[in-house]
Amino acid sequence: MKHILVAVTLLMGVSAFAQTNVDPRRKQAIDSLALEKVKDLSKYISIIGDKQTQFSEAQRVMDRAEELFAPDSEMGVSSLSREEISYYKVREYFERLMALNYDKVTIKWYDIHYISDLERQPDGTYVGVITIYQRFEGTSDDGMSYKDTTKKDITIYVKKKETQIAGRTIEFWDVLLGDVRVTETSA
Repeated sequence: MKHILVAVTLLMGVSAFAQTNVDPRRKQAIDSLALEKVKDLSKYISIIGDKQTQFSEAQRVMDRAEELFAPDSEMGVSSLSREEISYYKVREYFERLMALNYDKVTIKWYDIHYISDLERQPDGTYVGVITIYQRFEGTSDDGMSYKDTTKKDITIYVKKKETQIAGRTIEFWDVLLGDVRVTETSA
């Protein structure tokens, strides 16, 4: 009887664990979606920062980029010339990027990868972190030049949502980006 009680307790524990974690078959799709959203953000930042981008196009891209983020998310900005890191709301970050006083701005992201697995929060949301490296280059016609490489950690939120399609309720996992934290800046 004692062995049966232990077996039932273990099965209940495994069952409860399975209900609180993302199905492994779905996890790969969620990971891919999160990485895709980070890559989209990289592309949008490049477009917004490019001085050749028309104002109306930059505004449209800023709107699209904002949709990637959870409400009240912030993006970190660092510089080789100062130690402190400044954080701005997402829209303000994009507006400041667009207004940089360079004639040419090039921003490239690379080495994008997860540094933490998704962890379930009490509200059912899963949270993880993706790391990227950003290479920033700004030059002006008058010879002004600035370059740096910044390592950034992007918080990822994964939450189960529902939508109505043809009168049926469909559940799906959605991924939103959160704060973008600067972890180091180098030349």
